[in-house]
Amino acid sequence: MPPVGSRGVITKSVYELAGGEGAFRDLVQRFYARVAADPILRAIYPEEDLSGATERLTLFLIQRWGGPPTYSERRGHPRLRLRHQPFVIGQRERDAWLAHMTAAVDSLELAPAVRKAMLDYFETASTAMINSRPAPVEQAPAEPGP
Repeated sequence: MPPVGSRGVITKSVYELAGGEGAFRDLVQRFYARVAADPILRAIYPEEDLSGATERLTLFLIQRWGGPPTYSERRGHPRLRLRHQPFVIGQRERDAWLAHMTAAVDSLELAPAVRKAMLDYFETASTAMINSRPAPVEQAPAEPGP
C-alpha cells in the first residue's frame, strides 16, 4: 500500500513516480552511453569498463529517490564528496556531467514535477562535487608609460 501523507493523501516517492528500478537503470545506461563518448568525462573514469560505475550510480539513485537501500547495504554511507575527491572535477567537468545527465533525464517520459525534482538535485549535487578551480591567469606587467 502506498504511503499516506498527513492529510490522508496517498503519496509516492520519486522512485515510484519515475517508474521504479527500470526507469533508473534506463536513466543511468543512457547517461553512461554519453559519458563513454565524452573525452572530458571519460578521463575521470579510471575503469575501461563503465559497468561498475553504472551499477553504483544506479543503486545510489534508486536509494536517493525512495527505492530499496541496496546502495548503503553494499557500500555504506554515500559520502559523495569523499568518494569523488580523488578526481579533478572543475566547472568544465561538472557542466559536461550535468549536460549528459539532463539529456538522460529528458530521454525518459517523466511528469514535469518529477523531472524538475531530479534536475534540481543533479544541479546541486554536481556543483557540490567541484573540487578544482582553474589557475588564475597571470597578466603581463603593464608597459611603462612614455
